[in-house]
Amino acid sequence: MLNYNVRGENIEVTPAIREYVEKKIDKLERYFNDTPDANVHVNLKVYNDKQTKVEVTIPMPRLTLRAEERHEEMYAAIDLILDKLERQIRKHKTKVNRKFREKGNEPEFFATSVDAENGIEELEPVAIGADDDGDDSEFDIVRTKTFNLKPMDSEEAVLQMNMLGHSFYVFTDAESNGTNIVYKRKDGKYGLIETEA
Repeated sequence: MLNYNVRGENIEVTPAIREYVEKKIDKLERYFNDTPDANVHVNLKVYNDKQTKVEVTIPMPRLTLRAEERHEEMYAAIDLILDKLERQIRKHKTKVNRKFREKGNEPEFFATSVDAENGIEELEPVAIGADDDGDDSEFDIVRTKTFNLKPMDSEEAVLQMNMLGHSFYVFTDAESNGTNIVYKRKDGKYGLIETEA
């Protein structure tokens, strides 16, 4: 079951907007055998120049879907973000199904094909990604690094990251002993990702 948390910045989230968001994102359920039990975080924002931005994050056990879209029209941005999320699911399923085929197992996921003329949906094993461009180069691991995670606080991790000229840095938090990540955001500020055991 998808549970929605829709927030608005500089915009009132009306029942019509909420219903449109839920109706669109509910379409993602067709890509899964069972409706995933997930919280859908939707952030709608309107800027001073009337440009709108929609951000959607759906954390699931094996995959976190995240997309954002800017457009002059809020509803158009919601439509476009659905396309991005569907592409992410298709790519993920293609990868998973390929790994299962290589190991000689049955695929974990089933694809849904939609007959646009008749509105009929059918489940087909491993058919997902047929419309994908097949270019796997973006997922090729071309370099591997191994390093010790030195215990430190987040400020020291940011200093280390900047000293190395990287956009992120993995470290062990000195207080919690958990593996954390600091990263540089597009706005020039810093973010911290804390992992849970």
